[in-house]
Amino acid sequence: MIRATKVQGQHRWTHAAADTVVLDFDDRHRRRMAMTGTRGLEFLLDLENAIALRGGDALVLEDGRLIEVVAAPEPLVEIRGADPLHLVRVAWHLGNRHLPTQIMPKGLRIRRDHVIEAMVTGLGARIIEIEAPFDPEGGAYAAAHAHAEDHVHDHGGHDHSSHDHAAHGHSHHDHDHHEHGHHDDHGHSSDHHHHDEHCGHDHHHGHSHAHDHK
Repeated sequence: MIRATKVQGQHRWTHAAADTVVLDFDDRHRRRMAMTGTRGLEFLLDLENAIALRGGDALVLEDGRLIEVVAAPEPLVEIRGADPLHLVRVAWHLGNRHLPTQIMPKGLRIRRDHVIEAMVTGLGARIIEIEAPFDPEGGAYAAAHAHAEDHVHDHGGHDHSSHDHAAHGHSHHDHDHHEHGHHDDHGHSSDHHHHDEHCGHDHHHGHSHAHDHK
């Protein structure tokens, strides 16, 4: 099986990609695993060290062909504060729990977690359920995650991750935002849902499969 041994950074490549892999946050933090592109190209990701891949990166095959990395939409919560200082306070609590967090212009994004959501609403923030690619800040968590992946592979760990990407619909979303929810006694909304306008992309493909490789 042909290997992908290098990574070219976000949109820093100009040649057309031979195939595309659609990966969620966990599958974008691997060192060695078998992958199948949306067009059927099978290859082995075989990096020297685990790298946090981002949407727009390209995996470089041994023969020079490129495989584009697309970040798959996944269930997230977007947190909105009353003002920037309020949002910073919430961010401190998230950081204190070492939660992967994506910083947005007007809010914070985390993966769905009912316990954390209750904490956030208890701090007076508003939460909105969305589906969007998750691209959190790096730092200590990314380093710890990479170390854990290396430890698993070095000891022959075997982990199959299957994701029904088709259920997310990778075609571009043209519909308007929609929200459904209720307000608590303090007037804070705690159960909204909408599809993020950025979770769609113009790649014409189905879904890819990724499996950990011994």
